[in-house]
Amino acid sequence: MKISRIDLSFVSVVTRVPLKFGNQTLTEVSCARVAVHVEGQDGRIATGWAETPLSVAWVWPSDLGYAEREDRLKEFCKVLRDDLVAHGESGHPMAIGHRYIEDRLHDRLDEENEGLGEEAFMPHLAGLVCLSAFDLALYDAFGKLHEVKAFESLTQEWLGEMDLSHFLEPTQKFLGKYPGDYLVTPEMKQPVWHLVGGLDAIDESELTGEEPDDGYPVLLRDWIQRDGLDCLKIKLRGNDLPWDYDRLVAIGKISLEEGVTNLTTDFNCMVTDPEYVNEILDRLKEEESEIYDRIVYVEQPFPYDLEANRIDVHSVSERKPLFMDESAHDWRFVRLGLELGWTSVALKTCKTLTGALLSLCWAKEHGMTLMVQDLTNPRLAQVPHVLLAAYAGTICGVESNGMQFYPEASSEFLKVHPGLYQRRGGILDLSTLSGSGFGYAGVESL
Repeated sequence: MKISRIDLSFVSVVTRVPLKFGNQTLTEVSCARVAVHVEGQDGRIATGWAETPLSVAWVWPSDLGYAEREDRLKEFCKVLRDDLVAHGESGHPMAIGHRYIEDRLHDRLDEENEGLGEEAFMPHLAGLVCLSAFDLALYDAFGKLHEVKAFESLTQEWLGEMDLSHFLEPTQKFLGKYPGDYLVTPEMKQPVWHLVGGLDAIDESELTGEEPDDGYPVLLRDWIQRDGLDCLKIKLRGNDLPWDYDRLVAIGKISLEEGVTNLTTDFNCMVTDPEYVNEILDRLKEEESEIYDRIVYVEQPFPYDLEANRIDVHSVSERKPLFMDESAHDWRFVRLGLELGWTSVALKTCKTLTGALLSLCWAKEHGMTLMVQDLTNPRLAQVPHVLLAAYAGTICGVESNGMQFYPEASSEFLKVHPGLYQRRGGILDLSTLSGSGFGYAGVESL
């Protein structure tokens, strides 16, 4: 297929409660909304759709003003749109996405950052997030053009001679192997992880009186009971050890009382010394062994730039599985992470589906386990996100917290896919997704 035109717009979403990322707090987000129009060699046409939240605080931590960073992300999306069309990109979406990431994205970022001081540089992660909506829409378009599900277009039938050795290391490991070889038969009912944010009230003593009265839960117990939750992801500060430990114990005790069996900790890249994490885990194991036993894994405690922060993390991963998140930009960083002691990879569609799939293949080939993590995905962004988890074969379901922080943003989508935009019995139900591409079933027009 060949790209003929790309439509780009932005949808503004306001959070119902603040969401804390590291030392920054998110109260609103703009979603990049993309429609990629393509043409096949036989003249047939199709349109692929995708959306990605431009979560400024996560992709670009900085002292620069929020509005300035968001405006630059939006402008960079326009640059990518124009460049993809002008460059006449064609082929399989994995080939298009891989070529652009390898050959053009860095140049566009260099042009964006030219003449600016280092503190104003747009990071590579931000560039990937801007690109991801276009990359996702290409997979949807290809599937619709050829009447195949997007995740089932990753075999030799569709990629031809472009096996994984064309995209990853040109070694015997990947000769004759395709992404589809590393995917699983999708389980359409996925256990769902709830995010306990650093600002979330976990009991009545933390209520301020300013909480929204909109029919949705506020307290952690109410969320657990209403949604039947069995998996909690706990946001920690990463630079305040007493607070982190006390927070973990408090949430852990609620989990024991409510029968929640799966916990994970997310330090949001704020830790610089492995002993910080080790001290928390060791103390927890000694003083609160039941809570310790329910921690399934530890997520991204350390700075995401692995090349600049080559921290040996074997001591942490000897205690609990250690998942790369922000660090897993592409398979090369996954390879470096494995050398440093990381055991596992958290995939995100917001860093491009192409990059996520290649990291998935490299990680599985080298014995690393997988999760699929959320970027608080509303609206269309939710669909490929949960499908990636279903096809990846994660250690336990998928994180999905859009319904916590801006549920009304997806209210119209809920009418078509009720099991996808609300959590019941601790699961998400993907069974209403149908048809080619991502199987949006008409919600792309909303």
